[in-house]
Amino acid sequence: MAEAGSLPTGFGELEVLAVGVVLLVEALTGLSLNSLTIFSFCTSPELRTPSHLLVLSLALADSGVSLNALAAATASLLRRWPYGSGGCQAHGFQGFAAALASICGSAAVAWGRYHHYCTRSRLAWRTAASLVLFVWLSSAFWAALPLLGWGHYDYEPLGTCCSLGYARGSRNFTSFLFLMAFFNFLLPLFITFTSYRLMEQKLGRTRPPQVNTTLPARTLLLGWGPYALLHLCAALAGTALIPPRLQVVPALIAKMVPTVNAVNYALGSGIWQRLSLQQPRTQGLEM
Repeated sequence: MAEAGSLPTGFGELEVLAVGVVLLVEALTGLSLNSLTIFSFCTSPELRTPSHLLVLSLALADSGVSLNALAAATASLLRRWPYGSGGCQAHGFQGFAAALASICGSAAVAWGRYHHYCTRSRLAWRTAASLVLFVWLSSAFWAALPLLGWGHYDYEPLGTCCSLGYARGSRNFTSFLFLMAFFNFLLPLFITFTSYRLMEQKLGRTRPPQVNTTLPARTLLLGWGPYALLHLCAALAGTALIPPRLQVVPALIAKMVPTVNAVNYALGSGIWQRLSLQQPRTQGLEM
């Protein structure tokens, strides 16, 4: 953690400022677009469907990721973490829970779209609500484990952001990392990829689905994959060979995911159009 008035080890003044500005832009953009999705859902009765409930849950999770980025941006611009060790633990828990809810929420939306397009039956409210509840309870459960001693939250190399600590590379961290990554990254990625792949195969080229079937899986892989790779390298080989500047990059990439998700899911589903006088097509409103 950087002390007040000093720079973190391995970083220059311009680099710290650049990280803070990038985080601020990502946070404000993600918050604005996902808030628009939430506002659309609350003000448009036509959007209050089980399918759109999954998209709303994802928007709430991505808003949480953006709020976490906003706190990190503020600390980066101040060049220090102003919230103390307790604030670091709270920041780590909130950011980790929101990130897991975003990842698993994307998988839930993918399964919901597969259900809609491939079974041609409406998604029930009970099913959608159960999915949303499971996503948030599971995310909170895994995010709480580091607070209870399995894994831990710590400052990232810049010293102005707190996340799942990986610098120690202990057996405790390694066991937590592999189980958490399987259930909260690899499995959601598999569900997302498989759901859209089955949609393409079932519908074929004659009736292509009115959603993007390639971007969601790519967003998960490219957005959260660098974070997973960083933690894997830290667990297997430690962080001595990874420059501090490089360790910051995965966080900056991951904070872009809320913006990409908002554009893909909300715009692609016709949600934002409900704020204008345009009437989306019925097929777009269903998913």
